[in-house]
Amino acid sequence: MFKQLTGKYDKGHAHISIHPGVGGEDAKNWANMLLNMYVKYAQKRGWKVSLIDERAIDIRGEYAYGSLKKEVGVHRLVRISPFDAKQLRHTSFALVEVLPELPELEAKNLTIPPEDLKFELSRSSGPGGQNVNKRETAVRVVHLPTGLAAASQVERSQSQNKEKALSLLKAKLFKLMEEKQERELSKLRTKVTPEWGNQIRSYVLHPYQQVKDHRTKMVSHQPDKVLAGDLDKFINAELQ
Repeated sequence: MFKQLTGKYDKGHAHISIHPGVGGEDAKNWANMLLNMYVKYAQKRGWKVSLIDERAIDIRGEYAYGSLKKEVGVHRLVRISPFDAKQLRHTSFALVEVLPELPELEAKNLTIPPEDLKFELSRSSGPGGQNVNKRETAVRVVHLPTGLAAASQVERSQSQNKEKALSLLKAKLFKLMEEKQERELSKLRTKVTPEWGNQIRSYVLHPYQQVKDHRTKMVSHQPDKVLAGDLDKFINAELQ
């Protein structure tokens, strides 16, 4: 598998964040299910996983980013909604974002003008010690020219979360610059928004059982196993 992983950041660690689409509790629950799927996949590979935010994780392991980078995109779930008293079938969407961990030197070389940044503070909602829900330690940073944002609430202090959020934001900007083939932040003036319509993979739990990748045409009729982290054949097909 590693023969295909020759990209600049492929051998390094990965950051995954999940963004629920429209659909209320169903979409939020689907985002949580996806995050859990990637946690279990990483654990099967022997990689170290740490929670960064409510729906974001760091995965530390050799070739973590290269293995997971093609998971980026919209994932679609079809099921009988556990939140619907009428037991109707619902479709939910979530956007998966995968970022590499930037080498320290590259992160230092990317200087963002302070006026292009907006910091938002809030109380941490996850585990993290006695300071949780007492002080505003969670930090979200927005890059105003592009609309890109990153957040962290796992660290114990506001300054540590600010540093982590800024590091994630820089990774997003590096990725955007690579995609746009632009080298100056001054040229990145269009707001980036996820497109919910183009799913890369569908997970159907009702009326039949199937997971289908719409790019590689890979299919599994055991969605429970896939959602429990059995992603190897999908990831291998994507890399090939």
